[in-house]
Amino acid sequence: MNGDQFRGASRHLKGRAQTAVGGLTGDPARQVRGAVNQVAGGAQYAYGRARDRAEDYVDDGRDLAREVRSRAAHLIEEGRGVARDARERGTVYGRQAARYTDDHRASALLGLAAIAFAVGWLSRSRH
Repeated sequence: MNGDQFRGASRHLKGRAQTAVGGLTGDPARQVRGAVNQVAGGAQYAYGRARDRAEDYVDDGRDLAREVRSRAAHLIEEGRGVARDARERGTVYGRQAARYTDDHRASALLGLAAIAFAVGWLSRSRH
């Protein structure tokens, strides 16, 4: 409960008491002041509740933003790990391919020639 809610509730109760006392004493001015205080106190209490709820929404928004930031950081770090693993695997496979071509030069050249022939055959024009 914030200060506006507290002051609004107390003003509303004060207005009810004024209205009751004005009714008992037959003082219409006091009854009117009491009714005004009741309405003003109710309005102030409603304002306090709305302000309290808005502050809750702000806090919820901050919490959500922190959670999103945390999850994004986690996903970024996870993506970096995947990229690091892929780079390491690519390096290992590249070295293995280079070692294989060094060890089997004739087979590698023959395979390269076959691939070049196939690409040439498939890309030729058909007149």
